[in-house]
Amino acid sequence: MTDEEAGRVRDFVGYGRNPPDPRWPNGAHVAVNFVINYEEGGEHAIPDGDAASETGLTEGATAAVKGRDLAAESMFLYGSRVGFWRLHRMFGKRKLPCTVFAIARALERNPEACAAMREAGWDVAGHGLRWEFHTNLDESAEREHIRLATESIAATIGTRPAGWYTRYAPSIHTRAMLLDAGYEYDSDAYDDDLPYWVKVGARRQLVVPYSLVHNDVRFVRQGITTGDDYFTYIQNAVQCVLEEDTPRMLSFGLHNRIIAHPGRALGLARILDWLANHPRVWVTRRVDIARHWKRAHPAA
Repeated sequence: MTDEEAGRVRDFVGYGRNPPDPRWPNGAHVAVNFVINYEEGGEHAIPDGDAASETGLTEGATAAVKGRDLAAESMFLYGSRVGFWRLHRMFGKRKLPCTVFAIARALERNPEACAAMREAGWDVAGHGLRWEFHTNLDESAEREHIRLATESIAATIGTRPAGWYTRYAPSIHTRAMLLDAGYEYDSDAYDDDLPYWVKVGARRQLVVPYSLVHNDVRFVRQGITTGDDYFTYIQNAVQCVLEEDTPRMLSFGLHNRIIAHPGRALGLARILDWLANHPRVWVTRRVDIARHWKRAHPAA
């Protein structure tokens, strides 16, 4: 498969000095989308037949653990048992929408959380059958995992996912496979602050870029320590766009097992309050951004 057939031709220009006006609803200057990455229960774990325990994005030992890592498993469990519900209360109390990047196998293990997502009206995007790197799968296995994930999420949530985000590393085949599977958009890019269309052979796919920069992974990797740090960091991102840029979108990634601990979560609560009362900010779901863009800027 060539880069053009895969929708992976490298574009170093993008919108350049004249980005399009998104025409966000009600004259908003910045569209903000919070994404809860629901992964707990989809990670590699010895009880699920894997060779080793997953330790990615946990706060466990830096040294390798021989055999089953019960501590890391417990950190994932916190996200599903406690963290999700803290985030659910925070967004629900403020009547703010958000998006879920969902691992299909994780949703299967917590029907009550699935019901809460449905009741809240959150959009649930595909994030994989398991929490795995698609670039490590062969082509036939990847296609099958996308099919199974799509069917599973449709069953647990009640509607099939409109969007998709691969765990960090998609394969060269992923984008074309998502089009084959009927996805409206994917978020497998980090290269812009606005959605854009990309050629995938003779077809077009809408890309709604994601961000690992404005993401709570910085609590476990890159130096954000307190809820106050998080509040300032996210507020600065929004304020920069408001003061310096033409209208943009910002994606803020959350994890149940990371930001939902009390010492961090209060910073999220404060930023939600700040954003909810800001007249130039549109806090919205990812699918709403995608569908708005298709109406305002349809594919050429």
